[in-house]
Amino acid sequence: MAIAHTLVPRVTSVAPSYQHGQAPDYDTASMAELRAWVDTIAELTQPDRVHWVDGSRAENTHLMNQLVDEGKLIKLNPEWRPGSYLARSHPSDVARTEARTFIASNREEDAGPTNNWADPTEMRATMNTVFAGSMRGRTMYVIPFSMGPVGGALSHIGVQVTDSAYAVASMSIMTRVGASVLERIADGDPWVRTVHSVGAPLQPGEADVEWPCNDDKYIVHFPDTLEVYSYGSGYGGNAILAKKCFALRIASVIARDEGWLAEHMLLVRVISPEGKQYHVAAAFPSACGKTNLAMLRPTIPGWKVETLGDDIVWIRPGTDGRLYAMNPEAGFFGVAPGTGESTNITAVETLWGNTIFTNVALRPDGDVWWEGLTDTPPEGLIDWEGNPWNPASGKPAAHPNSRFTVSAAQCPQISDDWENPEGVPLDAILFGGRRASNVPLVVEATDWTHGVFLGATISSERTAAAEGTVGELRRDPFAMLPFCGYNMGDYFAHWLNVGKSLRFDRAPRIFQVNWFRRGDDGRFLWPGFGDNARVIDWIIRRVEGQVSAEATPIGRIPLIDDLDLSGLTIPEADLAELFDIDPQAWLAEADSTEEFFEIFGDRLPAALRSELDALRYRLAQTQRSLT
Repeated sequence: MAIAHTLVPRVTSVAPSYQHGQAPDYDTASMAELRAWVDTIAELTQPDRVHWVDGSRAENTHLMNQLVDEGKLIKLNPEWRPGSYLARSHPSDVARTEARTFIASNREEDAGPTNNWADPTEMRATMNTVFAGSMRGRTMYVIPFSMGPVGGALSHIGVQVTDSAYAVASMSIMTRVGASVLERIADGDPWVRTVHSVGAPLQPGEADVEWPCNDDKYIVHFPDTLEVYSYGSGYGGNAILAKKCFALRIASVIARDEGWLAEHMLLVRVISPEGKQYHVAAAFPSACGKTNLAMLRPTIPGWKVETLGDDIVWIRPGTDGRLYAMNPEAGFFGVAPGTGESTNITAVETLWGNTIFTNVALRPDGDVWWEGLTDTPPEGLIDWEGNPWNPASGKPAAHPNSRFTVSAAQCPQISDDWENPEGVPLDAILFGGRRASNVPLVVEATDWTHGVFLGATISSERTAAAEGTVGELRRDPFAMLPFCGYNMGDYFAHWLNVGKSLRFDRAPRIFQVNWFRRGDDGRFLWPGFGDNARVIDWIIRRVEGQVSAEATPIGRIPLIDDLDLSGLTIPEADLAELFDIDPQAWLAEADSTEEFFEIFGDRLPAALRSELDALRYRLAQTQRSLT
């Protein structure tokens, strides 16, 4: 089959033309390598056309209009949501497919026990089989993109080829796309190769469907050659390969080799009443309040929070002995349900327009709705599958994993310098999980190694029988369990090694937080949301040495009088329970931690085993003193 490449004549030019689908005409060996790779993928997948994405407004407008005309997007009412669209995925394609996500490292032990390993030779053969002819009848888009500002010291670039226009539109929001990236490639900058197909070729004359996908799905990472192949899914991180696939799984491997950290974290600037700035990164598993903290509006007077990033942070040691952090993404890809005026007004205000919504409900007036946006659902909703919604059905109007994709620049709390290519110096790192018991509201690590131990043991308690045994711990170290691209035992060791490169007086302080502790009656003991700023206030004052802390077997906790609780009415018994440490319960948790550590065998750093032994010793000492 002849491929309709939209090529222009080769010319030698400092700034070659690159417009509306044309291939670049840079005359360099690096660009020749890129064109040859694109040709190889096109020969395998057999698209009808190849379109090089230039990232222009005109191109995006044409693409969105095309998707509307094809019935793949619904244009929302511009009066309520200008420049915004609704997509509905196939019911079988609504989330990440972790069971079909593979790390195809040369050695199985390098993938580690928490990843699905695949033999790279066998997996390449499988990929060649499923991708063969997978783009017939479709356009193959070539997307040059940058994670982080183009050319920034902390940035990395890549190229994604895809047959999904929805993926192109999403990548154009989530990354920096266009000619400036190709200039870096032409100059010889290294780049990551990512390939995506929905796996739904069209026969001549065959009509397309609203959401093409395939029941057979693969998301495969080749860390030794820095490649990603994704097949069969058009949804979220399965199709937006710059996100979890590149910015975490592949980037974590690059970071290991280059001496930095690629983390599943938010990043904020906290400004004190005195106007002093502090920078905080935080790692939370899903459903633990990460987005809410990223867009925090403090309830205590004088404090202000500016958003720098809500999901991924790249962190590098500086020459001054500090850590510098940057959000490599250009947009937010957030979960819609639970996002409302009472929980995250900043996120709601960010979504005023220019947003792609996926699998939310449609209102009769052409706007969108999801559970949690308002207390009462409007009448006449069309649910995420396109059917009239009946509140009595017991089914949600929006899918629980429905999403919004929007530029970070629209966030009213975004920092003016959020795209600073040098990043910001970190003052504190937080780790947190959803724990109904045991874990106090906030605990400070005693040093960097203890902080790594806290990060490695982050977990959430299962909350319903349908999810498993109530109270059972679901481990998610550093909130990276699904996203680390190599053996997590080696990942823990890498964190320890990064700490060795820092000045002890300039390394960020590490804390564990838990907004979700409950009383015996099941109610939350801490109000959460904007009042979490009271914990941040204490953390900042600890960094500044303005308040002391109480030493406990698990770390340092606040003195109650040092917490700013003005305007709150929290019973003394609740405050005591928020910081209660039961040695017997913690010894049982230490046993659970040992079981978890055992899966890493000799890849677990000895320092973490020592931390566990020391924890047990301190707990036993405390238990003896109580009896």
